[in-house]
Amino acid sequence: MVRRRRISVLLAVALLAYLIDLGSKLLVVARLEGRAAPIKVIGDWMTFQVIRNPGAAFGMGQAMTLLFTAIAAGVIVVIWRIARRLYSLPWAIALGLLLGGALGNLTDRLFRAPSVLRGHVVDFISVQHFAVFNLADSAIVCGGILVVLLSFRGSNPDGSTHGGPAAKAQDGAEKDGGEG
Repeated sequence: MVRRRRISVLLAVALLAYLIDLGSKLLVVARLEGRAAPIKVIGDWMTFQVIRNPGAAFGMGQAMTLLFTAIAAGVIVVIWRIARRLYSLPWAIALGLLLGGALGNLTDRLFRAPSVLRGHVVDFISVQHFAVFNLADSAIVCGGILVVLLSFRGSNPDGSTHGGPAAKAQDGAEKDGGEG
């Protein structure tokens, strides 16, 4: 029952992240694409401008669009496999953000020009001296940061912990048994 609720949270977070990303991209393409000047959101520091990105973050790997499509599909499969053992609410949120972001960018790769599996991702949030990205990218980064924090905290997706008091006691017992 708990696992089912955690999977429901994962799917709800993923769906929300995906729909927000998809909606923002549809709106941006309809309203901003072809615009001569970017829209200033926070002075010159943050603007909206449409960029079609064939590569990964920061425009790297522009000739490897097919590889990025395969990686996004692989991430989705891995998250789904982890979800079968999911009992942790924070992990459900983190994996939901990763899944929603991966689905958002995979949708672009599958259905946007120039062709199926080689579509260019719509990026539109431009931060001065940084990069142009989208809300799927933001979901992926936030989910990734949460995964790292949960891992450093010793939390596992199945609800267990590593490096906690039980693990330290076990390590101590093994050391005591090995020294005799």
